Amino acid sequence: MKLITAIVQPHRFKDVKDALYKAGVTKMTVTNVVGCGQQKGYDENYRGQVVEVNLIKKVKLEIAVNEDYVEPTIKAIIEGARTGNIGDGKIFVSELKETIRIRTGERGKEAIG
Repeated sequence: MKLITAIVQPHRFKDVKDALYKAGVTKMTVTNVVGCGQQKGYDENYRGQVVEVNLIKKVKLEIAVNEDYVEPTIKAIIEGARTGNIGDGKIFVSELKETIRIRTGERGKEAIG
């Protein structure tokens, strides 16, 4: 079992979600977040003053998958999020030691579905 965490641009989220659905991945947790990476932010004029905006709006997806869905999930995220420009995002893959479905008490692969 793996936990796939992806940080993507908000305007690409619908494309990522559609690509995930096509790949058969429909269960996910989505959070609006702010942060910066290589993009480092931008300058903006606000009431005549230059303001440095270094925390940029992003969308964070967390998807728990069984081993056979790891690569299809990664490929779908890349397909939906890639523009070829700085700021497209990142994907992190972590090992899941245990998963428990609260409603039924199922554990492991069965809990992920």
